[in-house]
Amino acid sequence: MPKIEHVGLTPGQVQSFIDDGFVKIEDAFSADLAKQCRDELWADTGLSPDEPQKWDRPVVRVGFKSSLPFIEAANTPRLHKAYDQLVGEGRWLAPKGLGTFPIRFPSPETPGDDGWHVDMSFGTDNPDFMEWRANVKSSGRALLMLFLFSDVGPDDAPTRIRVGSHAHIARELLPYGEAGATLRQLSANGYASTEKCKVELATGTAGTVYLCHPFLVHAAQPHRGQRPRFMAQPALLPKGEFDPALPPSPVQVAIRQAIGMTA
Repeated sequence: MPKIEHVGLTPGQVQSFIDDGFVKIEDAFSADLAKQCRDELWADTGLSPDEPQKWDRPVVRVGFKSSLPFIEAANTPRLHKAYDQLVGEGRWLAPKGLGTFPIRFPSPETPGDDGWHVDMSFGTDNPDFMEWRANVKSSGRALLMLFLFSDVGPDDAPTRIRVGSHAHIARELLPYGEAGATLRQLSANGYASTEKCKVELATGTAGTVYLCHPFLVHAAQPHRGQRPRFMAQPALLPKGEFDPALPPSPVQVAIRQAIGMTA
């Protein structure tokens, strides 16, 4: 009999997302799509994979990409099913592209952007990014996502993840209510509450996607490998505000458990 490929996340993967704050999906999009996207990104950088002598910066940033390969990579059936399972069916907006792209190159220099942090969700029109905000409902962000467009090993500047850190951040956001906390407020103590969390690395082959809780504490790191790392770190946007009339999604269950509510 032909092998039937499982589409979507297993119950164990959903529970792991609730407990750990992320889930790794291998082969979320094809290696061919990854290469098409990588080729576009190389062109955007003005650099070449065949001229490493010109790789003279530790990181080159490319903005939002809305060409067809990026739209297809973000909207595979496997990912759509996972979005439904983690955020709730009909509660998210299909991505119209991907971005941004911190493309990391082998370098002895520190990249200067490798501190631990949480991505903010709203108020991003403020020119001072330290005033961007997040609240305990995660208004404006359904997921943090890490799309790998190149093979990423332990030396290739994989994103560092503090396992379970999302629960600590939920508790810290609770007193700020709906208005939320600014990045300045949330980072004032250096995310000390998450310092003892186990650290995992977002490694994988091209086509791997990490779907992360919006409150997950994570960080970049220097590239000590041989080939540049291509990765996107977009948000999955919610269709609307939290609706208490709907069953809580795993994103919401994780928050409720963290702050002592019945899931």
